[in-house]
Formats: sequence, C-alpha cells, structure tokens
Amino acid sequence: MIQLKDITKVYHVGEIDLPVLKGISLTIEDGEFVSLTGASGSGKSTLMNLLGCLDRPSSGEYWIDGKNVANLNANQRAALRNERIGFVFQNFNLLPRTSALENVMMPAAYHHPALSQAEIRANALKLIRLVGLEDRMHHTPAQLSGGQQQRVAIARALINNPGILLADEPTGNLDSVTSVEVMNMFRDLNRDQGLTVIIVTHDPKTAAFTDRAIHMSDGLITEGVATELNASLKK
Repeated sequence: MIQLKDITKVYHVGEIDLPVLKGISLTIEDGEFVSLTGASGSGKSTLMNLLGCLDRPSSGEYWIDGKNVANLNANQRAALRNERIGFVFQNFNLLPRTSALENVMMPAAYHHPALSQAEIRANALKLIRLVGLEDRMHHTPAQLSGGQQQRVAIARALINNPGILLADEPTGNLDSVTSVEVMNMFRDLNRDQGLTVIIVTHDPKTAAFTDRAIHMSDGLITEGVATELNASLKK
C-alpha cells in the first residue's frame, strides 16, 4: 500500500538549509500495524506529515496504491487525504461546543460522492457504537473524559472509511490504564477491519502494541523490528 523511495525533506530557514529527512526508504504493507518511534527531533513527525499527505517531500517518491503522490498539488493531496487517510491526534482536536455524534459526522461533509445527512448520521451512529460511546453521543467534549474524547476522535477518523489510520502520539494525554484501552482499540481495528494503522510515538510501551516498530534517529530509519508483544502473541 505504502512505499517511500529515498525521501528527503529540507526546510529553508533564511539562508540556511535544514535537512530533516535524509533519504527514507520504507514499505508498509496493506493491513500492517506499525509504529514510528524516536526521540524529539528524529524526524518522525515530519515523516508522519508526509505519510498523511499534509506536506510534500523535497525529493524522492511516495507511492500509495501504485500512485506516486509526491508531486501532487495541495488540492490533490487534500482529496487523497479525505478519501484514504484518517487522523487521530494527541490533543483530540474536537469541536468544543459540538456533540460527540456531530464531531464524528463532521468530516463526512467533504465526502465524494456526497452523502445525505441521514446516511452520514447512520454511519456516525455505527462508529459511536463501535467505540462504545452510544450513551455519551450527545455530550460535548468538556463532558467527556480524555479517553472518551480520544474514542470520539477515532470514530471521527473512520467516518469516511479510510484504508490508512495515522495516529500522532494518541496516548500522550491519557493515563496508563486508558492508554492501554485506546491501543487495544487500534489493534482491534487493525485485526478486525484490516485497517493499516501507523502510530507515531516516543513511548516504548505504546510501540510494543504494534507488530513492527520503525525507529528513527537524525532523519534516518535506524531499525524496524517486530515488537516483543507481537512476538509473544505469535507463540
């Protein structure tokens, strides 16, 4: 599904060129559950932005489903994001005065072809039930716990039926018990629905839930190995 070939990203700060990604080559197969790990400044967030078509590389090729998307313009990248990629963020990014159900429905307004409000609502209700929040769907984010807000965010990310789910530090604002619950949900989505799930994290405990941990340092991939948890599950 995803293939990167010698990807670089250079930021221009005044007259200084700041290389952040220095030749990334990587393949993520359809239906994989992987994590991008590394210290702050390693380049993992920049790589996530490229994987999510939020930015474009300075050079190299980025293929999704056999299409090189590295040279797409901003409108083309936006259309691809809406069609193929769901996002989950550390800070949830929910609309504060909008109910959980309405937050989940919101991205479907940009779905092509357009869906009716009845179709959007029905799809959102299915996802609210999937994340176990049917009894809280009319509550605003301020009336929900951090874990419940993240569940709403996951449901929202799924509303347009993406094939790829990108999560940027999804447990960063959660306690340890809730973090385990959220990571189990990502694993279930991967196992039961075949979603390709990519988690960006600095936390080894979070990375241990994934099947493959891709470690980054100084803009390069330094290792990508099966995690201990996955190895134990296969025994």
